[in-house]
Amino acid sequence: MENVVRLETPKLKDPILIEGLPGVGNVGKIAADHLAEKLNAKKFAEIYSKHFPPQVSLDADCVAQLACNELYYAKANGRDLIFLLGDYQGLTPEGQYALAETVVDIAVSLKVSKIFTLGGYGIGTVVDKPRVLGAVTAASLKEGVAKHGVSFVAGEPAAGIAGASGLILGMSRVKGIDAVCLMGETSGYFIDHKSSSVLLKTLMKILDIDIDMKELDERSQQMDEFTSKIKEIAEDQSRNQLGYIG
Repeated sequence: MENVVRLETPKLKDPILIEGLPGVGNVGKIAADHLAEKLNAKKFAEIYSKHFPPQVSLDADCVAQLACNELYYAKANGRDLIFLLGDYQGLTPEGQYALAETVVDIAVSLKVSKIFTLGGYGIGTVVDKPRVLGAVTAASLKEGVAKHGVSFVAGEPAAGIAGASGLILGMSRVKGIDAVCLMGETSGYFIDHKSSSVLLKTLMKILDIDIDMKELDERSQQMDEFTSKIKEIAEDQSRNQLGYIG
């Protein structure tokens, strides 16, 4: 068990936990951070681990903060939400498992009704229209999210789901909590706000909540412009190389 420091004990009814830690393209982290910010989520716990990077961060007053993950709570459309946020995942497989078990044990103690883990699905190429792929702890959960545009494709991701998003999903099944993993399709080469925007909009449909998406949509538009330039450069290079053949 990791070291959990409780700052507050919120009164929650059948809360839903949303995980958004760093990963491929930071797709899940960006989505969860944005949702928590717009809902004015309040921090109530910190999770410390010897499996996090051996470092501290400094705030504007140069006050040190040991590496940790944080738990926040908020209410949206009459529903209690819990967010697992932070800048770190476990550095080792042992650390990944320890964090996943700690998070799911906390979920059990708070009587969490469902867990959503958010991540990126890297495909190695720029995506114009990112899909949102899903994985679940029970087949009966598929219909409720598939109707909101989540794709369930056998064999995708081919290598399985690594890191917190996958292990918390798997640990949830072991501990008896319904859980869904939502993965935004991304190249995996850069921070992908476009995929995050698509992922978050899908999650909001599932949860029947609405927030201001202007900032994230603007970042998404910037991503479109960036990827268009990359494609133009790649096409120019390809044409130039063809010109030397023969």
